[in-house]
Amino acid sequence: MENNKKSPIEFIPVFQKSFLAPKYWGAWLGIGACAGMALLPARMRDPVLGRLGRLAGKLAKSARRRAQINLLYCMPDLPEAQREEIIDGMFAAATQSMVMMAELAIRPAEKVRQRIEWHGREIIDTLRAEQKRVIFLVPHGWAVDIPAMVLASEGQQMAAMFHNQTNPLIDYVWNAVRRRFGGRMHARNDGIKPFISSVRQGYWGYYLPDQDHGAEHSEFVDFFATYKATLPAIGRLMKVCRAEVVPLFPVYNSKTHQLEVYVRPPMEGLLEADEPTLARRMNQEVEVFVQPHPEQYTWILKLLKTRRPGEIQPYKRKDLFFKR
Repeated sequence: MENNKKSPIEFIPVFQKSFLAPKYWGAWLGIGACAGMALLPARMRDPVLGRLGRLAGKLAKSARRRAQINLLYCMPDLPEAQREEIIDGMFAAATQSMVMMAELAIRPAEKVRQRIEWHGREIIDTLRAEQKRVIFLVPHGWAVDIPAMVLASEGQQMAAMFHNQTNPLIDYVWNAVRRRFGGRMHARNDGIKPFISSVRQGYWGYYLPDQDHGAEHSEFVDFFATYKATLPAIGRLMKVCRAEVVPLFPVYNSKTHQLEVYVRPPMEGLLEADEPTLARRMNQEVEVFVQPHPEQYTWILKLLKTRRPGEIQPYKRKDLFFKR
């Protein structure tokens, strides 16, 4: 039985009795540990979570290798030692961000909102006052879900697209947490039409631009020091939804124990741009956010999977970062 309820409108996670079976006990233990850490003050838990994250990053060989390859291609001028520091910081930020998301799931939202610092919040407030349709362009940061949940907790209707997790229990819990304050979840394998429908109905969209969707509908455009197959969808979405496209990126600051959310002004000139230009504009927004905070980005994704004809996929190269 599937752990969700589908309709033409949205994806709704549904608890299944099968989640109580022994094969899920390990996952329940991890969920309980995450919830327990979320009840601790952030200043106490963050150093512990940082150490645990760095340790996990040493043990997760495959994920670390993907990050090493991505950073080698994207930031080749950085010394290897500096790239390794970024990866260690990335795994630390992952655990700290995930536990903050768990905190938002179990604590009153107003308490968590006190630890969120917005940079450019006036942009959001103005768009809301003007009753504009909005699509946020959000690079894959580890705290990516939190700004959407916070806006939903303030009463803003939100709609987002997502990929299902391979573990059904984790998929259920993750999406139930995302929907705690309402909003709509749209599975990517259901296509983009339900997402467009929600935005046209007044929901603010949440679009992640940096996944690799293959060569067929993508453009090969610059991405940091390399190139990437980029789906130039944002121009089409803007036109069809008649929405403003607003870049946004969350950064977890482990020193202040706050989430800093950076918001940039609505993108201009998208309607007149051709597809290569649209794709490059999207990648530029990712670069603007990630360059000052590279440890916040999910470098473990197969960002560079699709290459030009005749070029080997980076993750299949046997000369790069194989286990020593």
